[in-house]
Amino acid sequence: MISISSENFILVGALLLGVAVMAGKVAYRFGAPALLLFLGVGMFVGANFISFHSVELTQFIGMIALCIILFSGGMDTKFSEIKPVIAPGVVLATVGVALTALIVASFVWMIAPWLGLEIPFALALLLAATMSSTDSASVFSILRSKRQGLKENLRPLLELESGSNDPMAYLLTVLLVSVLSPIEETMGVGMAVVMFFVQLILGAGLGLLIGKGAVWIINRINLSNHSLYSVLLLALVFFSFSFTDLVGGNGYLAVYLTGLVVGNHKLVQKRVLNVFFDGFTWLVQIVMFLTLGLLVNVDELWHADVLALGCLTGAFMILVARPVTVFLCMAPFRRFSARARLYVSWVGLRGAVPIIFATYPVLGQVLDANLLFNVVFLVTLISLAVQGTTVSGMANLLGLAYKERGSAFDVNMHEDIKSVLTEVEVNASMLRSGSTLREITLPEHTLVMMVCRDGEYFVPQGNTELLPGDKLLVISDRDEELQSVYEKLGVNDVVRLE
Repeated sequence: MISISSENFILVGALLLGVAVMAGKVAYRFGAPALLLFLGVGMFVGANFISFHSVELTQFIGMIALCIILFSGGMDTKFSEIKPVIAPGVVLATVGVALTALIVASFVWMIAPWLGLEIPFALALLLAATMSSTDSASVFSILRSKRQGLKENLRPLLELESGSNDPMAYLLTVLLVSVLSPIEETMGVGMAVVMFFVQLILGAGLGLLIGKGAVWIINRINLSNHSLYSVLLLALVFFSFSFTDLVGGNGYLAVYLTGLVVGNHKLVQKRVLNVFFDGFTWLVQIVMFLTLGLLVNVDELWHADVLALGCLTGAFMILVARPVTVFLCMAPFRRFSARARLYVSWVGLRGAVPIIFATYPVLGQVLDANLLFNVVFLVTLISLAVQGTTVSGMANLLGLAYKERGSAFDVNMHEDIKSVLTEVEVNASMLRSGSTLREITLPEHTLVMMVCRDGEYFVPQGNTELLPGDKLLVISDRDEELQSVYEKLGVNDVVRLE
């Protein structure tokens, strides 16, 4: 075992990142979550080569990473997609988290004596609270890497839940740590309730306000070096989290809502910003999972009490707690089928967030905090291995999956251009009046700019003969009229390009 010094830190870091990326490629090929492999690389290196025990540094890295992951998740979420599922998403992210914590805590409290463990209900509730939220990093990466469409608006529902339920779990964890920690002031129930609502209100309000402020600043600052827009937005992300936390709000909720606001407004250099945050998000995810893998003591995971409690709790969460919570929370929303509810129950992945939250009891010197940390780590491994590897398979089994068509055109329009770009695929009904471009009636101020046929691109003319399967890049100043024409032509699959 070696300790990381300043002389070899960069070398070790470079090697770890390289190995993690290769592991991610292997994971994608075999259908496993890449994040599970990142975690595995960290565990292997930590067990055999590197000695790393800094809980404080791990928590700091996790905080930075979660800020970026939540902001990027919000930025990539279209409000038009989550609008129909806001109500069930919010219920799952709040009531669902609390229910999960209560159900799992009751289970842990009841089985602990059978395992020879003394776990008071408050401590069981703390353990459950750290694991009560689904992990946005895991859900975002798996759903988007698979490029698999889900029926009944399930994808935006899952992304909304996983992106917005961390604040609730964080609040429960912090409150319970303050109650159980011998080094912190004990917080009364009344003060805890006040703190809970203050954090939610300030987090939501400041997140929306800072998001609008970020849009205003970026669109008006007029930087000559376009790369600096990414630096500026990164600074605003950290400001959203830290300022909200400073004044007593929930920084994680604020940073997610800031991303949601920024991502749903026109921005100068939006393409540059999207590319930067996509790559940076992957970087912080890799670093976070590697660090968590380095931190854990693998030998402690094999202890009988950790194995027994971790395996039983993991199985209970997957098979009982999550399904019960989902079916109760989604009961008022009749439009979701039983298959959809079952799928949401299954895709309740745990990931880095529960492990990071489990470091709070350790730093707070809560009794049996190391046991809690190891159990949470083991439950996370079980969740990623069992649920993470079956995200696509379960969707296919339940008949909820469909092939998501990717765009054939990669286009970036200036934000001042008001025209609308759409991509459509030529079908037989479009060609009923004739097979040439001039025989397809389009609104005025509408132009077919390019055709993609079998991977080759060309600019069409009026006498260009179109074939079924051709993809057309269409620009128009008459958006509503164009949509009406698409409907008349029997075109249902329209991709809007930004």
